[in-house]
Amino acid sequence: MTAPLLLANALLTGREGLYDVLLDAGRVAAVVPAGSDVEVATGVRTRVAERVDVAGRRVIPGLWDMHTHMTQWAMVRRRLDVSAATSAEHAARLVRAGLDDPAYAPAPGLPLVGFGFRWAAWPQEPTAAVLDAVAGEVPVVLLSGDLHTAWASTAGMRYLGVEHPTGLLREEEWMPASPRLVALPDDVTDALVVDAAAAAAARGVVGVVDLEVADNLAVWRRRATAGWEGLRVRAGVWEQYLDAVLTEGLRTGDPLVPGAAHGVPRAGSDALLAQGPLKVISDGSLNTLTAFCFDPYPGVTGQDAHGVLNVAPDHLVPLMTRAHQGGLRCAIHAIGDHANALALDAFAASGARGSVEHAQLLRWEDVERFAALGVVASVQPEHAMDDRDLTPHLWPGRDERTFPLASLLRAGVTLQLGSDAPVAPLDPWQAVASATTRSRDGREPWHPEQRIDLVAALEASVDGLPLALAPGMPADLAVLDTDPLAVGHGEGGRDGDGGRGGAADPREVATALRSTVVGATLVAGRFTHRAL
Repeated sequence: MTAPLLLANALLTGREGLYDVLLDAGRVAAVVPAGSDVEVATGVRTRVAERVDVAGRRVIPGLWDMHTHMTQWAMVRRRLDVSAATSAEHAARLVRAGLDDPAYAPAPGLPLVGFGFRWAAWPQEPTAAVLDAVAGEVPVVLLSGDLHTAWASTAGMRYLGVEHPTGLLREEEWMPASPRLVALPDDVTDALVVDAAAAAAARGVVGVVDLEVADNLAVWRRRATAGWEGLRVRAGVWEQYLDAVLTEGLRTGDPLVPGAAHGVPRAGSDALLAQGPLKVISDGSLNTLTAFCFDPYPGVTGQDAHGVLNVAPDHLVPLMTRAHQGGLRCAIHAIGDHANALALDAFAASGARGSVEHAQLLRWEDVERFAALGVVASVQPEHAMDDRDLTPHLWPGRDERTFPLASLLRAGVTLQLGSDAPVAPLDPWQAVASATTRSRDGREPWHPEQRIDLVAALEASVDGLPLALAPGMPADLAVLDTDPLAVGHGEGGRDGDGGRGGAADPREVATALRSTVVGATLVAGRFTHRAL
């Protein structure tokens, strides 16, 4: 159990002046004006073990990333980045340089693994032959930025145990082979995840929803046994592992290791490691031309002209019903407008609660259905910046319906922000910047009418907790060296607390928000990052 800790002279959202925040037994025990006698103010006797003067820094609830793949993210941080490639040949040159670099060159028998390529706008589709020309018999496997495609050399396909005429593996051609790339010893992957968690804590992150394609119940119990003390984790479950979760009677939010959160018995979502939702991928992605849409993709004919529906309604509805009856929330991946409509149909038919993951392209009538059904829109705003140049070509005439965050918010839909790491970096300030400015790399905002204000973006990043700290809430906090609410962020900002800066250039605001410096992060009152 952590000893009582006092954060003194903190700037709090929604309050005037400075405050002292007392943390005890993993909770915010008191919030009093700076310099007050905590015992007199609260009527509770306490012995503060440490007083940390945060000197007017803003203290907010710690940030959550509501959609991650933790093992893949941890591994991608050590993989060859080919995201800058503008053609298959360009990507091959990056691979050749990687093979010559000791940091990426694989050990004998293992593949060079790269990530981040986006081939939809390339002059020609990539082929195994292009990689063979630079890699020879060294296996090469490149993962697309959206993780829905892999591009393998001939030797890379042999390593994966697949045969394919071109080496460009899409959706179900790729997904069954994907576990081969994470087949490292448990101690190796676990160490990488610990390192990735520390990096996330340095960005103010206190928790993640882990939707890794794995037996997450077993994985996170193993990590708990090894002494996991990093982020809070809600471990999602996939259909192939659902029986084990339901047999144990685990409901979303139940502790995976009862009573093991820093020695403090807890229940529900306050556990350090908790059961997460059922995850289902109902369609594909934009860059792979597999997001399931009402309109066909330009120039594409045949059965997949509208994209790919991975899970049909007659399977999805009973699956969600079963999970709901077992006490699990559902997290349904849907990117195309038709997939989103079907996902909402499935929520209505099953009675399930939960979220649509991505909600990228929506019909306007479905925005209202999100609100009516109480379905959360779990969105990754940084993807809007990744896809802005492809969208007019692949979804012509539908730009205004992509990533419609402001429309969802106005309709009363609950938003949750995430990264889908490794599709985007596990850094909530990038998501906040994209959500509030629709800008990156100094570019003009893309469909600025769909920006949301900074307070709303922060509210969508703190797991439903009030930005104004309150006694009784978990002592999961971020202490900010730079104050995002002091940064103007263009039209649509909210009055109060410096949160409105109507004349600010959104391009500059985006850069400032992405550069937010976090001085400290605490989980259950314990420092997980400290650079004060």
